[in-house]
Amino acid sequence: MNELDALVASARDDFSQAATPAELENAKARFLGKAGRITELMKGMAALSVEEKKSRGAAINLAKQAVEAALAERRQALAEAELQQQLRAEALDVTLPGRARGQGGLHPVSLTMERLEAIFGSMGFEIAQGPEIETDWFNFTALNTPEDHPARSMHDTFYVEGGSAKAPNLLRTHTSPVQVRHALQHVQQHRARLDAGEPMPEIRVIAPGRTYRVDSDATHSPMFHQCEGLWIGENVSFKDLKFLFTEFCRTFFEREDLVLRFRPSFFPFTEPSAEIDIQFQSGPLAGRWLEVAGSGQVHPAVVRNMGLDPEKHIGFAFGMGLDRFTMLRYGVNDLRLFFDGDVRFLSQFR
Repeated sequence: MNELDALVASARDDFSQAATPAELENAKARFLGKAGRITELMKGMAALSVEEKKSRGAAINLAKQAVEAALAERRQALAEAELQQQLRAEALDVTLPGRARGQGGLHPVSLTMERLEAIFGSMGFEIAQGPEIETDWFNFTALNTPEDHPARSMHDTFYVEGGSAKAPNLLRTHTSPVQVRHALQHVQQHRARLDAGEPMPEIRVIAPGRTYRVDSDATHSPMFHQCEGLWIGENVSFKDLKFLFTEFCRTFFEREDLVLRFRPSFFPFTEPSAEIDIQFQSGPLAGRWLEVAGSGQVHPAVVRNMGLDPEKHIGFAFGMGLDRFTMLRYGVNDLRLFFDGDVRFLSQFR
């Protein structure tokens, strides 16, 4: 066995003893690296004659090719061994029963919103939407809220960038601004009839959606859901409000024996105003008065801001918390459960 054959055999032996890719790279360096044995043989050709260089160079190249082939073979063997080890470690028992993907469902508040929209839709109400980032005018001023009202303060309202010092932008604190926006569009749409002294189609709309206030505990959240309602015409009275909301609550809770109480209150945007309480006649909440909404006849100043004549057009508005209605319907005692994202809780409503 000549020198080159011995070198190739030595390389194969070293490569075969390498148990990891790192060890194999170290072995490669001993033969094919900058200071490796093959490289040293190539450097030694400088002292040979031209004829000797040809024959010697060809022999060294053959040896180099044999070493590289042995290196590639060992690399492949190590890669296959690593793959087999990984497959053994991650082996699956295909005889085990499969894990079915859980079926999703609507959030309980979404279920309440769908139910509410269906009930009011059957009563002839449209559904209106508006921006969640509102202007001060639509959120407060158009609704007859005084400039010094506590609701405008930083500890009650989330103000955001944009607008100006006199007209800042904010996250809407209720969905009442949608009522004003919808009424203005409605009036604009029927402006020709109003100018001609003809009756305008009634405004009958609900505005469900997300609202924001600086508040957080078991019964309050910085982000919550509300639904505002508005009915304006030439002959809409407080008795219509009482009948409408009573029918809605009894249908929503599926309780014909549900009792409602309209308790005098104050809101800047309605006059007269009333808090609405309900009382269940049976079940765990039987006998307790529970506040669920605010309501009242739309204030003349708000009617004017809607582009209407308060001497001719009259109506009522109401506002309720959808999270509150959801808690009462499903017996949930902590509002925060709706926002925790706990699948164990949410799966109950599928």
